Amino acid sequence: MQRSHELSLFSVNSKVVTKQDDIRIVELFAGVGGFRIGLERASEHYKTIWSNQWEPSTKRQDASMVYCNRFGEEGHSNEDIATVPTEEIPQCDLLVGGFPCQDYSVATTLKRSGGIEGKKGVLWWQIYRILDEMEQKPNYLFFENVDRLLKSPASQRGRDFAIILASLNDLGYTVEWRIINAADYGMPQRRRRTYIIGYKNDLGITRIIDNPSEWLLSKGVMAQAFPLSINYKNQLNSFKIEGELTTVSSSFNKDKKESPFENVGIMKNRVVTTIEAKAKYDGPILTLGDILLDEKEVPTEFFIPEEDLPRWEYLKGSKTEKRINKTTGYEYNYTEGNMAFPDYLDRPSRTIITGEGGKGPSRFKHVVYTPSGRYRRLTPLELERLNMFPDHHTKGASDMRRAFLMGNALITGIVERIGAVLIEQIAKMRQSY
Repeated sequence: MQRSHELSLFSVNSKVVTKQDDIRIVELFAGVGGFRIGLERASEHYKTIWSNQWEPSTKRQDASMVYCNRFGEEGHSNEDIATVPTEEIPQCDLLVGGFPCQDYSVATTLKRSGGIEGKKGVLWWQIYRILDEMEQKPNYLFFENVDRLLKSPASQRGRDFAIILASLNDLGYTVEWRIINAADYGMPQRRRRTYIIGYKNDLGITRIIDNPSEWLLSKGVMAQAFPLSINYKNQLNSFKIEGELTTVSSSFNKDKKESPFENVGIMKNRVVTTIEAKAKYDGPILTLGDILLDEKEVPTEFFIPEEDLPRWEYLKGSKTEKRINKTTGYEYNYTEGNMAFPDYLDRPSRTIITGEGGKGPSRFKHVVYTPSGRYRRLTPLELERLNMFPDHHTKGASDMRRAFLMGNALITGIVERIGAVLIEQIAKMRQSY
């Protein structure tokens, strides 16, 4: 599990050359390249041929800059994906992306942009648009999103995920998903995310998915990459997502309090099979303490002045107090529990958030206690390590932006393990046909 923290040597400004056995990747919503790093670590046969990264409402495109610094500008698009014609995106074997979390409803999409294809704002529909318009659809899909995707929105639990599954089914894919907490499998950060893999229905790998429960619990890509422990009191739940996408959007699970989607599941021919399961892992564990720099290597600005400690302690502590809404003048009771201060070094870290950077006291920023008896924040390099990126990967951006980029990033070790199993499955299928 332990990996060198040295910066990987990427081929810069060189056109990617692919061979017959290679898996050509297009990376959407690429960020700073987490999917690319994980997959290319998993196998030399994964080759990223095109990528797109665009940050709206900002002149400085830090993520795109970092991506180009590390991988080169060849095949990289720094344009709003809604303005990129599908014919400009090359044919690929695998489409990947950590698409932003937004409102996925068809009704909202129709209202805002005049059609399901959309133009701006609802970015899931850009993936749909690209897949729908591609002359030859990719054989495989690999997406990442927040764990609450399976339960949103609060007014219609599970609707958003049902729309995604139904739309992928209509485009010709079988889809499996898992909510994975990286720390459950020995990685250095507690970060729960939804991972989605799609298989084109005419593939050999899809045809062998004839027993959904067996695929989910033992034989599938996710199950082999991240083994499960099953409580047999938990029952497999099976149901069909009915109707056109507009019907799914307006009617799916309406007036129900709970989402029908559990943390493990698969959908084939609109039939969903899903179950609640836990991680099964007894290997080595990386902790926050394992990834820290030696105190002597930490720049002075990351140490917290003693006069600021009371404010940090207040924000991290439990509290019950009266507060007043500044807009309405309404007085209310506010309560919250305490957070570890300093953070524990003998366990995986808490989840990194986009507001991790900056010197100002915060409830959610990580703080560690050093051997010399001082408190300090985490450096950008340490944040990179918590997401299992190469050291200095985001170098070139400001410290504040580097923290923001890691708060938005995925854990590359998750992608690497899934990618390793997926390419094994692909190789087996190629040998069988």
